[in-house]
Amino acid sequence: MIMPAIGLGLLAVFAVRFVTDRRRLGNGVFLLLGSIFTGVWALTMGVEEALPVLAVVLVVLAPLLMVAAAVLLLVNGIQVCRREGISLHTALPSGVALVFLTPYTLYVIAFALGDLWFTVATASVTLVVSYLGLLLIAFLLYAYVYKHLGYQPGMDAIVVHGCGLDGGRVPPLLASRLDLALEVYRAEIAAGSGPSIVTSGGKGDDEKVAEAEAMSAYLMEAGIAPEAVLHEDRSVDTRENLLFTKELLTVRGSSARMVLVTSDFHVLRTAILARQLDMDAEVVGARTALYYLPAAILREFAALVVQYRWTNVVAGSVLAALPPIAVLTVGVPVAAV
Repeated sequence: MIMPAIGLGLLAVFAVRFVTDRRRLGNGVFLLLGSIFTGVWALTMGVEEALPVLAVVLVVLAPLLMVAAAVLLLVNGIQVCRREGISLHTALPSGVALVFLTPYTLYVIAFALGDLWFTVATASVTLVVSYLGLLLIAFLLYAYVYKHLGYQPGMDAIVVHGCGLDGGRVPPLLASRLDLALEVYRAEIAAGSGPSIVTSGGKGDDEKVAEAEAMSAYLMEAGIAPEAVLHEDRSVDTRENLLFTKELLTVRGSSARMVLVTSDFHVLRTAILARQLDMDAEVVGARTALYYLPAAILREFAALVVQYRWTNVVAGSVLAALPPIAVLTVGVPVAAV
């Protein structure tokens, strides 16, 4: 009865947190762990002897899935680099794949060397990589859930996040966001609301005009009246998109209830940042080309790992310390070292 109690307890915590504020990254962790415990209990319910068998299957299957994921990421990394050029962003899938494969490489070396402390160090690396893998799965799960939640109609503003121009031209990724913003705007007008559309994005070094200006022109060409469009042309990242937009609407005396329009891979992190800035905002995401998704999602995940870096440093340090502590606690003869 312990396993269902833990699983249902974790799911109950998730439910309370979700109802209170669904824009929390930790919601995904509670949802994943609760689902795992509850799922294992459901699979073995009434068949107690199946639990050890399931444990063995999971122990064997988990490494195989990790290797399979690494191979797929390597393939995607090559594909996205060919189509988008080599950069830190496009190389991210290949980099994550190498991180996933690191423990297996180290275990082969440890087996060949037969060195105790190298094996202990490898176990520490494995725990840290497993922790990051668990976080990534929780992020993917909750990002998928969150992007399908939609928003409550009756918004005062629709904010479109910029994502770079092709010189002075709106590229396909940004066009998909603007097209979704047009859908939301027309739905709001049909429902009797009269929201403003805020185009948010500054001017990069390689851009001829500010993103906000190019986005506004795109919307006006689609039939949106100029007086319905507001410009925020100072921001250079997502946090500034939100912060400067909030300032703009506050100065104009506008109500701050808004829907933020971005790409589907960017929805959860945008929602988390909006919560941290105490904004009454919901987020919707436009579809992204399938080949581009892994690199984009991993960039979002990496940004969140950095954002919560001290939590992750502490958790990683504790996990890394467990294997050497276990060996020292049991006691190791000097000759074995």
